[in-house]
Amino acid sequence: MSADSQRVFPPGATIGVMGGGQLGRMFAIAARRMGYRVHTFSPDEDTPTGQLADREVAASYEDEAAVREFARGVDVLTFEFENIPVQCIAWAADHCVTRPAGRVLHICQHRLREKEFLDQAGLPLAPFIHVSTAGELAAAVPEIGLPAVLKTASFGYDGKGQRKLQPGDNLVAAWAPFAGKGAVLEGFVPFECELSVLVARGIDGALRTFPITRNAHANHILDVTVAPFGDEQIEAAARELACAVAEALDLVGLLAVEMFLRPDGSLLINELAPRPHNSGHWSFDAAVTSQFEQQLRAVCGLPLGATDLLRPAAMANLLGDLWTNGEPNWAAAAAFPEVKIHLYGKAEPRPGRKMGHLVAFGDTPDEAETRVRAARAALTGLA
Repeated sequence: MSADSQRVFPPGATIGVMGGGQLGRMFAIAARRMGYRVHTFSPDEDTPTGQLADREVAASYEDEAAVREFARGVDVLTFEFENIPVQCIAWAADHCVTRPAGRVLHICQHRLREKEFLDQAGLPLAPFIHVSTAGELAAAVPEIGLPAVLKTASFGYDGKGQRKLQPGDNLVAAWAPFAGKGAVLEGFVPFECELSVLVARGIDGALRTFPITRNAHANHILDVTVAPFGDEQIEAAARELACAVAEALDLVGLLAVEMFLRPDGSLLINELAPRPHNSGHWSFDAAVTSQFEQQLRAVCGLPLGATDLLRPAAMANLLGDLWTNGEPNWAAAAAFPEVKIHLYGKAEPRPGRKMGHLVAFGDTPDEAETRVRAARAALTGLA
């Protein structure tokens, strides 16, 4: 065990964040509240994270000199998204502690590596086959069966780089967008719903999970998340599975484990994200410790915080589509006294772009979900 693996970074230290999006923004809020300084590195300027950071560096992740200079100026480095070149992480690790380790990001940024890792660890997931040509796809289909889902092997999120295959589809045409990229053919999983589990693991191996959430998607993008799920047996199984993944990765940090709940009550792992996750945004308002503070505690070597849910809550994403007919009516959403408005500081709303979210409280999860959907509809006068 190296000395760096046990280093603790108390308040006053400087945290580096690779990435400039909304996850880094909310992490920066948690870090600055606890007395840390925050530096952020991304290719863009005036980013959601940069607006709240002490220092914003705009440079390419492939700019070795810029990455090394940035890393020399921080005590510990963490990440707000995982699709960062492996070499970039290696350069930074020469100068500062990186948590989670580059190995974790290397696994999770590539679907095939991620699935092979989970399979080798004996963890449950849908059947899959690596395909790299149209011929390999044609050979894999009889083994996996249809329907199935064809996914790019790397750099996919929010449903990007995916296509569902049905019986009778032209496989040559289906393969065309994936040519030269490498892909994974995955068995389609009939499921009751999608769940996600956030688990944190500290430098001492301590583990804490957040309440399990039920997720609803629209156009492959998370739409609404509700906490808690409410079935103790399924929640216990989901927590156990998420902790097993964190242990297998030797994680130091925060991990989101997305799962399918099948009709028979069993769980399959869908995807991993070694960072805060959209489905955990409700925790900013409704948990004793938010996912962002928990990431901070884990990467700084502090004891992990309690994750108790304060009240049932639901989160609804606000996409750029809401701006189609002009600025949303924020007063209408604010008129719901048990709704919180979070906006990310992005200047240009585009269809499908995550611009913010709402969190609503209720006496029950269903009440919270009804309230957050109504508040979002009020933004455009559709309530």
